Amino acid sequence: MARLPILLLAPAALIAAHPAQTQQVSSVTVSISLADRLKEGQRMWEALLAQGENATVRKTVEGLLAREGQAVNPANYNDMHALVALRGLAARAAVGEGAWEDGLDHLRKGQTSATENVTNTQALFTKLRSDHEARIKVSEEAIAKQAPRLKELDDAPGLVDTQLRLRQQLRTFVDEHQAAIKHSQQSMKDMDAIQAQLQKDREDFARDAEAWAGFLAKEKEDIASRGGATAYVAEKVAQVKADDARPRTERLAYAFRLQRLDPANHDVERLLNGLLGKDEEPEKPAPKPKRKAKKA
Repeated sequence: MARLPILLLAPAALIAAHPAQTQQVSSVTVSISLADRLKEGQRMWEALLAQGENATVRKTVEGLLAREGQAVNPANYNDMHALVALRGLAARAAVGEGAWEDGLDHLRKGQTSATENVTNTQALFTKLRSDHEARIKVSEEAIAKQAPRLKELDDAPGLVDTQLRLRQQLRTFVDEHQAAIKHSQQSMKDMDAIQAQLQKDREDFARDAEAWAGFLAKEKEDIASRGGATAYVAEKVAQVKADDARPRTERLAYAFRLQRLDPANHDVERLLNGLLGKDEEPEKPAPKPKRKAKKA
C-alpha cells in the first residue's frame, strides 16, 4: 500500500495577523470577507476532517467557494490567501472521499490563485515599499537638520522660557519623525513576511499538485497492468486491511477510493464499515422451502 502524498494547507496566520478587509456595517447589509469566513470555520473543518467527515467539509467549503470565491478581488491579498487555503481544505476533503481527481483539480486551482496572488502583491508592495523608503529619507533628513540645534539647547545651561519651549518643540518634532521611521520599517518587515507566506502557498500547492498528478498516473498504470479495476481493487483492499498501522484517515481515503473504482466489491464495503465503526447488517437467512401438501 503506497503512502498517499501529503496535502498541505495554507495556514491562516496571515489572516489573523494582517486583516486586509474587516466587517463593513451599514444600515442595510453586513459584508463579511472570505478571510473572515475561513477564520470562523477553519477550526471546525479541521476537526471534521480529522474525524473522517470529509463529505460534510467538502459540501460546505465547495459551497462557499461557489458562492463567494468568484467575487474575491485579486488585489486583496488577504482574501486571495483565504481562497487558496479553502482550495486546500476542499482538496483534502475530496481526497478523503476517494475523489482524487477532484482533489487534484482543487490543488491546481489553488496553485493558480496562489501564483496570481504572489504577482499582484509583489507589484503592490513594490510601490508601497518605495513610498516608505521615501518617507524614511524625508524623516531622516528632517531629524538631521534639527539635531544640532536640539543638542545645542540640551547642552546649554539656564535656558529661558522661549528656549525651553523651543527645545520641547524640537524634541516632539524629532520623536514624531523617529516614530514615522519605525512605522515604515515595521511595515516593510510585515510586507516581507507576507510575501514569504504567499510564496510558500504557491510552492506548497505546486508541489502537492505535481505529487498527486504523478500518484494518479501511477494508479492508472497499475489498473491497466492488472487487467482492470476489479483485480486491482481486490489486491489493494487486502493491503489496506493488513496495513492497520497507517493512520485511520489515510486508510479511509484508500477505502473510499477503492469503492469508487469497484462499487460491487463487498470486501471494500466491509472494510469501510469497520473503519467508520458501522455494524454490518446480518445476512438474511435463506427462505425455507415450502412443504408440499400431503394428498388425502
